[in-house]
Amino acid sequence: MRQGHLRVYLGAAPGVGKTFAMLEQAHEWVREGQDVAVGLVETHGRTATAALLEGLEVIQRERLNHRGVVLEEMDVDAILARHPQVVLVDELAHSDPPGATNAQTLLDAGIDVLSTVNVQHLESLADVVAAITGVRQQETVPDDVVRAAERVELVDLDPGALQERLGAGLVYPAERVDAALAHYFRLGNLTGLRELALLWLADGVESALRE
Repeated sequence: MRQGHLRVYLGAAPGVGKTFAMLEQAHEWVREGQDVAVGLVETHGRTATAALLEGLEVIQRERLNHRGVVLEEMDVDAILARHPQVVLVDELAHSDPPGATNAQTLLDAGIDVLSTVNVQHLESLADVVAAITGVRQQETVPDDVVRAAERVELVDLDPGALQERLGAGLVYPAERVDAALAHYFRLGNLTGLRELALLWLADGVESALRE
């Protein structure tokens, strides 16, 4: 059986436009006649991102009861049954938590996976990100999973421009903006995270050239 290909949009921080870029690519492939379905997309209440779901087939999520709380998660079995040519799997670190192999299961079934990940969710950078931001991520993805992707594309946005987007309410609701700007989204933090993303990608390029 053909092995599916993984393509990842990498971002330095939330709000740079990874999911938006992923959805735009999906629409382009649909126009070209490819069979594309949405397995999981998190819009985070962003109107422009949600609007891009229009015209795409969305596979209904699975409802799970976890300790009395109903959670909606990607329905891997439904995706396998539908078996599109390409499936969108947003936020790879969340979609493929420790102990799970959701994305790999889809790839092994011959389905191409288009996904996103923020640099703070890369396993090797967890300590560095925590030192920069003061926040330790609970969900991480092994670096070799992302390195193995057929293509990793950086969705880059100047830290100042990201702060402007945040201030305009395009990333988080208005009530969260001030706290975000004062803590995680400080200019120094965003600059450091952006440099980390560029260095991580450069290391990947150097490894590929050595091989």
